[in-house]
Amino acid sequence: MAPGEHRVASGDPIQPLLDALPPGATVRLAPGRHAGPLRIDRPLALLGEAGAVLVGPGTGSVVVVTAPDVRIEGLEITGSGLDVPAMDSAILLAQTAERARIRANRLVDNLFGVYVHGAAGSVIENNLIVGRRDLRLAEAGNGVSIWNAPGAQVIGNAIRYGRDGIFVKTSSHNLFANNAFEDLRFAIHYMYTNDGRIVGNRSRRNHVGWALMYSDRLEIRGNVSEDDRDHGLMLNSTNRSQVIGNVVRRGREKCVFVYAANGNLLKDNWFEGCPIGIHFTAGSEHNTMTGNAFVGNRSQVKYVGTRYLDWAHEGRGNYWSDNPAFDLDGDGIADRPYRPNDVMDAILWTLPAAKALVNSPAVQMVRWAQARFPALYPGGVVDSAPLMRPLAVPPPASP
Repeated sequence: MAPGEHRVASGDPIQPLLDALPPGATVRLAPGRHAGPLRIDRPLALLGEAGAVLVGPGTGSVVVVTAPDVRIEGLEITGSGLDVPAMDSAILLAQTAERARIRANRLVDNLFGVYVHGAAGSVIENNLIVGRRDLRLAEAGNGVSIWNAPGAQVIGNAIRYGRDGIFVKTSSHNLFANNAFEDLRFAIHYMYTNDGRIVGNRSRRNHVGWALMYSDRLEIRGNVSEDDRDHGLMLNSTNRSQVIGNVVRRGREKCVFVYAANGNLLKDNWFEGCPIGIHFTAGSEHNTMTGNAFVGNRSQVKYVGTRYLDWAHEGRGNYWSDNPAFDLDGDGIADRPYRPNDVMDAILWTLPAAKALVNSPAVQMVRWAQARFPALYPGGVVDSAPLMRPLAVPPPASP
């Protein structure tokens, strides 16, 4: 063993050693089962050899860290309690545990995987986090929870089961990059958190991929959502953010839901195979839409409002797979504007029972009249410079 390193055999007590070591020491757990809970109150490294399992008693958190600059790596940790208000976790980082490094662990069947309760600058990296499957969604914890931890980063983790993959509230300048999420409520859930980056993540079979709420100045770039139930991307009161180069495929309700969100840039995204490509409502204003591809959605746009919105920017609009357009001058821009909705769509959004009449002669006559007399069109979305071809599907971005 290296100087300052202490190896603990399976079954030997760990806490007395942690209490006796000087700052900067390393504790290495040998293969086998080790009993928790543990409390780390000084800077040190807790490492696991292959096959080392730290088992909690089924109450409280398995590891509680109160000191800065602690590293926990290479362990399987299981057996937390089930008290949500108490934040029972595999690893609980207290507010004084700044700059913790939680890396390459297996956190299995705990309420919360890692709870970063104010530990600024911490990094949660390359862990496998598998939540409880025997709890109702309202009783389950999150893979990673972050509260008031500026600069905390969650990178390269695989998170499955439980409530949310990553839940962040009242924080700032956080980075969530290259994580994979499956079988959760929300893959990433933002609340009251500004100036964050969500880059290169993948969401699959969750209720919502990226649920971004009451937050400003976010960068959402190069993420992929596939087969998510409700929305791939939701912007709810999220403002002045950049949504660039993301992919949403095969959502079962909406690719994108924009609600009371203002001043955002949605650029070069790919939205494919959803019942609704984008639902735009609640007075969302001053958003820029350019270079996006809307491909094979049953309804490309559901716009609830009375204003006219032009979804083109500096002469560059979006690609619409159902736009039967011509480009006689060959500049890549369709010769006529594209309107995704007409007055009948507006009726259908407000009176769903009217769908029974959608193929009736009266409805067809209204749509024929609109096509000949554009003044009959209601307020809504128009793309004044629709693209003839989509961009290639953007690759996942790097952090």
